[in-house]
Amino acid sequence: MLTNDSKTDPVIEIRDLHKSYGDLDVLKGVSVTAGRGEVLSLIGSSGSGKSTLLRCANLLEHSQSGEILFQGEPIKWKGTGANRHPSDRKQVTRIRTNLSMVFQQFNLWSHMTILENVMEAPITVLNRDPAEVEASARSYLDKVGIGDKCDVYPAQLSGGQQQRAAIARGLCMEPKALLFDEPTSALDPELEQEVVRVIQDLAREGRTMMIVTHDMRMAADVSDQVVFLHQGLIEEQGSPNELFGAPKSERLQQFLQATLPA
Repeated sequence: MLTNDSKTDPVIEIRDLHKSYGDLDVLKGVSVTAGRGEVLSLIGSSGSGKSTLLRCANLLEHSQSGEILFQGEPIKWKGTGANRHPSDRKQVTRIRTNLSMVFQQFNLWSHMTILENVMEAPITVLNRDPAEVEASARSYLDKVGIGDKCDVYPAQLSGGQQQRAAIARGLCMEPKALLFDEPTSALDPELEQEVVRVIQDLAREGRTMMIVTHDMRMAADVSDQVVFLHQGLIEEQGSPNELFGAPKSERLQQFLQATLPA
């Protein structure tokens, strides 16, 4: 979790980011920072821009203006507006290997066993020794509670197990930060809790994470900072106690009334 020096040691910095699709402005000047060991949760209604912000952080989407820095290193751009894109492919590859993304729909390779799924990227992208990667992969699968599923295929697992395999795959890259895009929204409540427990454990370990989530209880439990996005802008930002315990804006109050269980 957040330490005293995290704010002076940022892993991901986003400054005044703007992103649009044609005439639709999705992000209208958003600035956030995830410090080392900090858990930053992004909440908001559908269409607020939270998933787009996460995808821009990982360079899966290209913003029209604003800065993105990874461990103090700014992304190099060329072009302007809709034509802006990163100019250094090696930089993009290097940064992406240090920002593991966990998607809503798991994105596991159906023709590979769970162990092979977890091992694939460290071997093919990082050129690590297969024996070393296998030991690491088995350790991470044990960590997320499915070490006994190494030799089965994704279709043989529940949704919660598949998502935990996806988290192990991200961890096996030994990233500087983990990015979660609605990691529990495709799961029923019982399976959702399996994944929430893993994320809670990672937070307690001091992993740097940015999490887009609809699960307000998880956001309150694991986050150091919570950002509430509304119509492409930050409506409110602060600690979980501040946002969930004493929301200031009327829009956040309405959102929490609709999403928090009675």
